[in-house]
Amino acid sequence: MNFILADFNKHEELLPFTYTRPTCEIRCGILTLREKWEKQLEETVSFQTEDYLQTKYPLVETNDNIVIAGNVFATAALCKAIKSLKPQQKLLAGNDLVAYRVKELHTPTIELEQVLFLEEEVDGIDFTWDIFSKNGKALEADFDLITKGRNSQPIPDSVNCINEDRIFIEEGATLQFATLNASTGAIYIGKDAEVMEGSIIRGAFALCDHSATKLGTKVYGPTTVGPHSKIGGEVNNSVIFGFSNKGHDGFLGNSVIGEWCNLGADTNTSNLKNNYSEVKLWNYETGRFAKTGLQFCGLMMGDHSKCGINTMFNTGTVIGVSANIYGAGYPRNFIPSFNWGGPQGNMTYKPAKAYEVADVVMKRRGLSLEQVDIDILDRVFEQTAQYRKD
Repeated sequence: MNFILADFNKHEELLPFTYTRPTCEIRCGILTLREKWEKQLEETVSFQTEDYLQTKYPLVETNDNIVIAGNVFATAALCKAIKSLKPQQKLLAGNDLVAYRVKELHTPTIELEQVLFLEEEVDGIDFTWDIFSKNGKALEADFDLITKGRNSQPIPDSVNCINEDRIFIEEGATLQFATLNASTGAIYIGKDAEVMEGSIIRGAFALCDHSATKLGTKVYGPTTVGPHSKIGGEVNNSVIFGFSNKGHDGFLGNSVIGEWCNLGADTNTSNLKNNYSEVKLWNYETGRFAKTGLQFCGLMMGDHSKCGINTMFNTGTVIGVSANIYGAGYPRNFIPSFNWGGPQGNMTYKPAKAYEVADVVMKRRGLSLEQVDIDILDRVFEQTAQYRKD
């Protein structure tokens, strides 16, 4: 059997994050959705995604393919049901298509025999705000999956901890004079990660490989800091995908930050409106602001975007890919991709300059901006032209 994770038309609802990745490459919990599937299936998967992403995220097709909704959380029970599918069958949860098994990928799913999955609720990421809203559930499941049958590294004597049975420290991680409170959720410290002195962490919390909390960081869970990232100041119920920095004081709450982002010193995000009303977020599909059903919702920032010092983001702000925000006052609640400026005015961030900066940033981590990445960003620039004024 060959396993493929497909977007299943979730691309629009999960922008700006799916501008630069398939749905299954979103991080929620400790792992990305793809990593959850690969661990549960004990198989490598390939991708069925937008055409312009397919080169970086290739599709492998055989004569026996199981196609799975890439926005769904993998579970042992769900994997068992999927592996039990016979050719020309599809697995449904209610009216939602979860997976199907075919010889040829272009087979219309309407022709397939229905199999209902009733053993447990199927959950996943349908909207951008689900990434932080469901992070706690995903983090606990990932913690159990990753740590099963393994022993944590010893907790240093200088670290205050509560409920240490739900604290796991990987090899190479360093912690000194910090407080870890896992009474409200599991705490996972990844390989070669660092928890600096004075950090106060209340779970659920994941600090992934090679990441760090700066001196005196305050964390409220459920929060995830992806690999090769840094956080400081105060962070509450947020997800950082990886390779991004919020290294200074300031508040980040109920937010999602993509890869290769940087928040300048004393950047603050509002996650609650002054009148306590429901938060609306920009919807790329309708071109309007849409209700989220949430009272708490902060910032959604796409890959390669950055903001200057003392930036203030209003409740429910959406920022596209490769935007650079600076200046006094509140920027707009929707900032398009490749935008340069802030409250005093905006212009187009020229791709050549954006790529030059991205390459410098990536080389600091031993990586570089490849042509396949430039091709993806070029398509994002073209697709988002309608939102820019010049």
